[in-house]
Amino acid sequence: MRILLAEDDIMLGEALQEALIAQGFAVDWLKDGESALAAATTEDFDLLVLDLGLPRRDGMDVLTQLRQRGKEVPVLILTARDTPPDRIAGLDAGADDYMLKPFDLGELGARIRALLRRRAGRARPEIRHGELRVDPAAQRVFLREQEINLPRREYMLLKELLDHVGEVLTRDKLEASLYGWMEEVESNALEVHVHHLRKKLYPELIRTMRGVGYLIPRLED
Repeated sequence: MRILLAEDDIMLGEALQEALIAQGFAVDWLKDGESALAAATTEDFDLLVLDLGLPRRDGMDVLTQLRQRGKEVPVLILTARDTPPDRIAGLDAGADDYMLKPFDLGELGARIRALLRRRAGRARPEIRHGELRVDPAAQRVFLREQEINLPRREYMLLKELLDHVGEVLTRDKLEASLYGWMEEVESNALEVHVHHLRKKLYPELIRTMRGVGYLIPRLED
Protein backbone atom coordinates (compact mmCIF):
# COMPACT_ATOMS: atom_id res chain seq x y z
CA MET A 1 0.00 0.00 0.00
CA ARG A 2 1.35 3.38 -1.06
CA ILE A 3 0.74 6.47 1.07
CA LEU A 4 1.42 10.10 0.23
CA LEU A 5 2.31 12.14 3.31
CA ALA A 6 1.94 15.93 3.05
CA GLU A 7 3.50 17.51 6.16
CA ASP A 8 5.80 20.55 6.40
CA ASP A 9 7.10 19.95 9.93
CA ILE A 10 10.42 18.15 9.39
CA MET A 11 10.63 16.36 12.74
CA LEU A 12 7.01 15.22 12.59
CA GLY A 13 7.27 14.22 8.94
CA GLU A 14 10.35 12.09 9.59
CA ALA A 15 8.67 10.40 12.55
CA LEU A 16 5.47 9.76 10.59
CA GLN A 17 7.29 8.35 7.58
CA GLU A 18 9.37 6.03 9.75
CA ALA A 19 6.35 4.86 11.76
CA LEU A 20 4.16 4.20 8.72
CA ILE A 21 6.94 2.30 6.94
CA ALA A 22 7.27 0.15 10.08
CA GLN A 23 3.52 -0.53 9.86
CA GLY A 24 3.91 -2.00 6.37
CA PHE A 25 3.33 0.95 4.03
CA ALA A 26 5.40 2.52 1.29
CA VAL A 27 5.47 6.24 2.14
CA ASP A 28 6.33 9.20 -0.10
CA TRP A 29 6.68 12.46 1.80
CA LEU A 30 6.20 16.00 0.46
CA LYS A 31 6.47 19.24 2.41
CA ASP A 32 4.22 21.69 0.56
CA GLY A 33 0.70 21.75 -0.82
CA GLU A 34 1.60 22.51 -4.43
CA SER A 35 3.85 19.46 -4.71
CA ALA A 36 1.30 17.30 -2.88
CA LEU A 37 -1.48 18.31 -5.26
CA ALA A 38 0.69 17.62 -8.30
CA ALA A 39 1.75 14.19 -7.01
CA ALA A 40 -1.74 13.13 -5.94
CA THR A 41 -3.12 14.24 -9.31
CA THR A 42 -0.57 12.52 -11.53
CA GLU A 43 0.34 9.37 -9.56
CA ASP A 44 -1.63 6.57 -7.93
CA PHE A 45 -1.68 6.47 -4.13
CA ASP A 46 -3.83 4.32 -1.87
CA LEU A 47 -4.22 7.07 0.72
CA LEU A 48 -3.20 10.67 1.42
CA VAL A 49 -2.28 11.86 4.92
CA LEU A 50 -2.77 15.61 4.67
CA ASP A 51 -1.74 18.46 6.97
CA LEU A 52 -3.81 21.62 6.47
CA GLY A 53 -1.22 24.29 7.29
CA LEU A 54 1.04 23.66 4.30
CA PRO A 55 3.18 26.25 2.51
CA ARG A 56 2.56 27.23 -1.15
CA ARG A 57 -0.99 25.81 -1.07
CA ASP A 58 -3.21 25.23 1.96
CA GLY A 59 -4.19 21.64 2.64
CA MET A 60 -7.88 22.43 2.42
CA ASP A 61 -7.34 23.78 -1.09
CA VAL A 62 -5.38 20.63 -1.99
CA LEU A 63 -8.33 18.51 -0.86
CA THR A 64 -10.88 20.66 -2.68
CA GLN A 65 -8.89 20.58 -5.91
CA LEU A 66 -8.45 16.81 -5.73
CA ARG A 67 -12.18 16.21 -5.37
CA GLN A 68 -13.02 18.71 -8.12
CA ARG A 69 -10.66 16.82 -10.42
CA GLY A 70 -12.42 13.55 -9.66
CA LYS A 71 -9.67 12.01 -7.55
CA GLU A 72 -11.20 9.51 -5.12
CA VAL A 73 -8.07 8.66 -3.11
CA PRO A 74 -8.97 8.40 0.60
CA VAL A 75 -7.77 11.46 2.52
CA LEU A 76 -7.00 11.53 6.23
CA ILE A 77 -6.54 15.08 7.51
CA LEU A 78 -3.93 15.38 10.25
CA THR A 79 -3.95 18.88 11.71
CA ALA A 80 -3.85 21.16 14.74
CA ARG A 81 -7.02 22.95 13.60
CA ASP A 82 -9.30 21.65 16.31
CA THR A 83 -12.53 23.64 16.22
CA PRO A 84 -15.80 21.95 15.20
CA PRO A 85 -16.17 24.28 12.15
CA ASP A 86 -12.70 23.20 10.97
CA ARG A 87 -13.59 19.52 11.30
CA ILE A 88 -16.93 19.99 9.59
CA ALA A 89 -15.35 21.93 6.74
CA GLY A 90 -12.70 19.26 6.21
CA LEU A 91 -15.16 16.38 6.15
CA ASP A 92 -17.62 18.27 3.94
CA ALA A 93 -14.80 19.09 1.52
CA GLY A 94 -14.26 15.37 0.95
CA ALA A 95 -11.94 14.15 3.70
CA ASP A 96 -12.57 10.58 4.82
CA ASP A 97 -11.24 11.08 8.35
CA TYR A 98 -9.96 13.93 10.53
CA MET A 99 -7.36 13.56 13.29
CA LEU A 100 -6.04 16.23 15.61
CA LYS A 101 -2.44 16.83 16.60
CA PRO A 102 -1.02 15.62 18.92
CA PHE A 103 -2.05 12.06 18.16
CA ASP A 104 -1.16 8.46 18.88
CA LEU A 105 0.75 6.66 16.12
CA GLY A 106 -1.07 3.41 16.85
CA GLU A 107 -4.43 5.09 16.41
CA LEU A 108 -3.26 6.71 13.18
CA GLY A 109 -2.28 3.30 11.82
CA ALA A 110 -5.62 1.82 12.85
CA ARG A 111 -7.53 4.62 11.13
CA ILE A 112 -5.48 4.19 7.96
CA ARG A 113 -6.16 0.45 7.93
CA ALA A 114 -9.88 1.11 8.42
CA LEU A 115 -9.96 3.51 5.47
CA LEU A 116 -8.09 1.05 3.28
CA ARG A 117 -10.44 -1.77 4.31
CA ARG A 118 -13.38 0.37 3.33
CA ARG A 119 -11.80 1.18 -0.01
CA ALA A 120 -11.19 -2.52 -0.68
CA GLY A 121 -14.80 -3.31 0.22
CA ARG A 122 -13.94 -5.37 3.29
CA ALA A 123 -15.62 -5.14 6.67
CA ARG A 124 -13.50 -7.73 8.50
CA PRO A 125 -10.08 -6.61 9.75
CA GLU A 126 -8.47 -9.91 8.71
CA ILE A 127 -7.93 -11.01 5.12
CA ARG A 128 -8.78 -14.63 4.32
CA HIS A 129 -8.09 -16.53 1.11
CA GLY A 130 -8.69 -20.23 1.40
CA GLU A 131 -6.37 -21.53 4.12
CA LEU A 132 -4.37 -18.31 4.10
CA ARG A 133 -5.05 -15.66 6.76
CA VAL A 134 -3.45 -12.22 7.12
CA ASP A 135 -3.73 -9.95 10.16
CA PRO A 136 -2.89 -6.43 8.86
CA ALA A 137 -2.83 -4.83 12.32
CA ALA A 138 -0.10 -7.18 13.53
CA GLN A 139 1.43 -7.82 10.07
CA ARG A 140 1.17 -11.56 10.66
CA VAL A 141 0.50 -14.28 8.09
CA PHE A 142 -0.91 -17.76 8.77
CA LEU A 143 -1.23 -20.75 6.48
CA ARG A 144 -3.45 -23.53 7.86
CA GLU A 145 -3.19 -21.62 11.17
CA GLN A 146 0.59 -21.99 11.22
CA GLU A 147 2.38 -18.65 11.31
CA ILE A 148 4.64 -17.89 8.36
CA ASN A 149 7.34 -15.32 9.01
CA LEU A 150 7.74 -12.93 6.09
CA PRO A 151 10.17 -10.03 5.67
CA ARG A 152 8.54 -6.61 5.37
CA ARG A 153 8.47 -6.36 1.58
CA GLU A 154 7.27 -9.93 1.07
CA TYR A 155 4.44 -9.18 3.47
CA MET A 156 3.66 -5.90 1.66
CA LEU A 157 3.58 -7.66 -1.72
CA LEU A 158 1.31 -10.44 -0.43
CA LYS A 159 -1.11 -7.95 1.09
CA GLU A 160 -1.18 -5.83 -2.06
CA LEU A 161 -2.08 -8.87 -4.17
CA LEU A 162 -4.68 -10.03 -1.65
CA ASP A 163 -6.25 -6.56 -1.60
CA HIS A 164 -6.80 -6.96 -5.36
CA VAL A 165 -7.70 -10.65 -5.67
CA GLY A 166 -8.65 -11.48 -9.24
CA GLU A 167 -6.96 -8.36 -10.65
CA VAL A 168 -3.74 -8.36 -12.63
CA LEU A 169 -1.35 -5.88 -11.05
CA THR A 170 1.42 -4.53 -13.26
CA ARG A 171 5.08 -4.53 -12.30
CA ASP A 172 5.02 -0.74 -12.00
CA LYS A 173 2.00 -0.81 -9.68
CA LEU A 174 3.53 -3.48 -7.46
CA GLU A 175 6.94 -1.82 -7.28
CA ALA A 176 5.29 1.51 -6.39
CA SER A 177 3.44 -0.22 -3.54
CA LEU A 178 6.71 -1.61 -2.14
CA TYR A 179 9.25 1.17 -2.64
CA GLY A 180 9.21 4.92 -2.02
CA TRP A 181 10.59 7.48 -4.45
CA MET A 182 14.02 7.58 -2.82
CA GLU A 183 14.51 3.81 -2.57
CA GLU A 184 16.56 2.01 -5.17
CA VAL A 185 14.84 -0.98 -6.79
CA GLU A 186 16.91 -3.78 -8.27
CA SER A 187 15.71 -4.98 -11.66
CA ASN A 188 14.77 -8.48 -10.45
CA ALA A 189 13.59 -7.55 -6.94
CA LEU A 190 9.91 -8.20 -7.66
CA GLU A 191 10.58 -11.62 -9.17
CA VAL A 192 12.66 -12.55 -6.12
CA HIS A 193 9.87 -11.53 -3.72
CA VAL A 194 7.31 -13.54 -5.73
CA HIS A 195 9.60 -16.58 -5.79
CA HIS A 196 10.03 -16.45 -2.01
CA LEU A 197 6.28 -16.12 -1.40
CA ARG A 198 5.52 -19.11 -3.60
CA LYS A 199 8.13 -21.15 -1.77
CA LYS A 200 6.99 -20.17 1.72
CA LEU A 201 3.25 -20.42 1.02
CA TYR A 202 2.36 -22.49 -2.04
CA PRO A 203 3.34 -22.26 -5.74
CA GLU A 204 -0.18 -21.83 -7.15
CA LEU A 205 -0.98 -18.82 -4.97
CA ILE A 206 0.50 -16.20 -7.30
CA ARG A 207 -0.04 -16.45 -11.04
CA THR A 208 2.34 -14.80 -13.51
CA MET A 209 0.75 -12.90 -16.40
CA ARG A 210 3.65 -12.71 -18.82
CA GLY A 211 4.51 -9.27 -20.04
CA VAL A 212 2.02 -7.67 -17.64
CA GLY A 213 2.43 -8.59 -13.96
CA TYR A 214 0.98 -10.87 -11.31
CA LEU A 215 -2.30 -11.79 -9.66
CA ILE A 216 -3.78 -13.97 -6.96
CA PRO A 217 -6.75 -15.67 -8.63
CA ARG A 218 -10.15 -15.79 -7.02
CA LEU A 219 -10.79 -19.13 -5.38
CA GLU A 220 -13.44 -20.05 -7.91
CA ASP A 221 -11.17 -19.25 -10.89
